[in-house]
Amino acid sequence: MDFQTLCIHGCKNTYDSTGALGVPIFQSATFAHPGVGESTGYDYSRSQNPTREYLECTVAALEGGTDAIAFSTGMAAASALMELFSPGDHLIISDDLYGGTHRLFSNISAKNGITFTPLDTPEQMPSAVTPATKAIFIETPTNPMMQVIDIEAVSRLAAERGLILIVDNTFLTPYFQKPLSLGADIVLHSGTKYLGGHNDTLAGLLVTKDSGLSEKLRFIAKTTGACLSPFDSFLILRGIKTLAVRLERQQESAMKIADWLAAQDAVTAVRYPGLKSHHGYEISRRQASGFGAMISFFVKDEKIAERTLERVKVIQYAESLGGVESLITYPMLQTHADIPEAERLKKGIDGKLLRLSVGLESADDLICDLSQALYGEVLA
Repeated sequence: MDFQTLCIHGCKNTYDSTGALGVPIFQSATFAHPGVGESTGYDYSRSQNPTREYLECTVAALEGGTDAIAFSTGMAAASALMELFSPGDHLIISDDLYGGTHRLFSNISAKNGITFTPLDTPEQMPSAVTPATKAIFIETPTNPMMQVIDIEAVSRLAAERGLILIVDNTFLTPYFQKPLSLGADIVLHSGTKYLGGHNDTLAGLLVTKDSGLSEKLRFIAKTTGACLSPFDSFLILRGIKTLAVRLERQQESAMKIADWLAAQDAVTAVRYPGLKSHHGYEISRRQASGFGAMISFFVKDEKIAERTLERVKVIQYAESLGGVESLITYPMLQTHADIPEAERLKKGIDGKLLRLSVGLESADDLICDLSQALYGEVLA
């Protein structure tokens, strides 16, 4: 089945005979047993709920996985993921990570005895593998520096060394990139972002390649309890129905805006994988079918950055990404504020960096908004 069709029709309906086009919201905490030792397949919503199950089946199909598990937030999914590991275990991770993931690894996971080696490229990774190494965790493109990592190259190393490969696919979604087909074992999503697509709910998902990992993660999810509610499952399903058309339009606008930003005197660098000048352009073309709608760019000084954030009108100065509304973020003070300053600056995340999530507004309107915010006037 074509991806766009699958987004709309999801999985086979096995529990509703009404003909309802919308997936029912099974707002129930518990389910009655038909008899002693018998079950309808649903006992308690922390373990499983029909609405959440439909979402999980749909996302697993979109990613080409065997199973998907839905959580209350993306960070809840990441936290459950880390329960696969034990004190003394070691992970190789992307050097540039979403600030919340960095906070989890640096504070919670480190407290629990797990160690990490952050690296920039697959070429650096083989020498970092130790007997304690259990997994490699990467984002691609990374947040916020938009680095592109060769998933197949990392997957070959993971397979050779018997490591689990985990890929955060939030920025591109399965519409543009399918990490499992490139050798990943687990895919992580903040469903809050493009899958939901409307900036109105929180969700996280883990998608697995094989049943062994799925069984472990389902046990962890049931035990720790951060499951996605039936209503939020419904909202993510509703968002997925338009995923393909939203991403196509958002990417089209992002390319136009990235080209415009690259020509501006106030802008010193643009990080967007769809620009041929981007260092990961060829890798992106090889492993993904699109470049997404996230743009990071540097302006000449902090005053310009602050002025831009204060003056935008159509674009909203707000956390998050991936929704129909365009959002601009100041990573230094928002998504990556908890990273120690020296470490943050080493990664290039300074007061001149802005991150733009391109929404569904007119690209021309967004460019006009950026122009008046950067310069105080609309440039031709």
